[in-house]
Amino acid sequence: MKRTPLYEEHLKLNARMVDFAGWEMPVQYLGLREEHDNVRTNVGLFDVSHMGEVFIRGENALKTLQWITTNDVAKLKKGQAQYSILTNPTGGIVDDIFVYCLEENKEYLVCVNASNVEKDFEWMKKNNKGAEITNESSKWSQIAVQGPKAFGLLEKIFPKVSELQKNQCEYFSFNGSKVLIAATGYTGEQGVEIFVPNEKAAALWSELVKKGEEFGVQAIGLGARDTLRTEMKYSLYGNEITDLTNPIEAGLGWVVKLDKGDFIGREPIQKMKENGPKRKLIGFKMLDRGIPRHDYKLLSLDGEEVGIVTSGTMSPTLDEAVGIGYLREDLSKIGSEFFVEIRGRKTKAQVVQTPFVKK
Repeated sequence: MKRTPLYEEHLKLNARMVDFAGWEMPVQYLGLREEHDNVRTNVGLFDVSHMGEVFIRGENALKTLQWITTNDVAKLKKGQAQYSILTNPTGGIVDDIFVYCLEENKEYLVCVNASNVEKDFEWMKKNNKGAEITNESSKWSQIAVQGPKAFGLLEKIFPKVSELQKNQCEYFSFNGSKVLIAATGYTGEQGVEIFVPNEKAAALWSELVKKGEEFGVQAIGLGARDTLRTEMKYSLYGNEITDLTNPIEAGLGWVVKLDKGDFIGREPIQKMKENGPKRKLIGFKMLDRGIPRHDYKLLSLDGEEVGIVTSGTMSPTLDEAVGIGYLREDLSKIGSEFFVEIRGRKTKAQVVQTPFVKK
């Protein structure tokens, strides 16, 4: 099992370590609810070094990215980032990614999911339009700093970092090394993701822990990471999105730019947009007691199978059970009621507005 450069730091904080996508990662330090609440009220540190970093460089970098992703990379200026999708010819989602423009038309960083690093890298190389594509995941660590007090902490180490606007990125210096700080994240809170060379990762983590005491900083494990993103109805590869999921049914049409020209999977995505999806990814809350879990069946009030749960949890912020799932289109309107089958028992649920927690 692989370990990140921050492994020893997690042990110092008494983290409970688990296998996640082939990595030994912290799932909890103090407890899921406490960690979750701390991100919503103070600031949390996440080790996301298992994520992948693929660089696309050269005069055909933009051309390649326009072909393999759904968003319009041509709109990115130096120092800007955008959420996007890698798609296959059937319109399925190979992965959801972030593209960071380091030099217009010449150099881009693509951040990919940990479980998909090799798959994405091979997919990019297979569909390359003449760019230099390198997988540099083994050189970089990532630390996410998220929460309302994130920039107060970060300013102690990186003066003027709070000038970064959402989805902007810029190089800063730490202990003589360049680190890339991006105002992005997956919790719904303000904050950043820091790309730091492996050899400086532990020192930066320690500095953030030390300087963060006055801001109530806590290390956050995979458990709270999942409840935070679920409260925002952010998709997770393997749950809400897969190689068989069309971005339109997944509610990700906003990152598909059909007017930018051709790209992999454009035709089936356009077709679903024009004809409408047969199912939609919805957010719901439980009306009866019970917590929805991944792969539980959704049933109509007549008992017909009409969908499936992709994620579910007891929301620490709302203190009620919520879920995300695919539901037959005609039942997907806000207020619509249906059953979640929990261990053979029909429990009533209702489609609600998302995100579950307004930020």
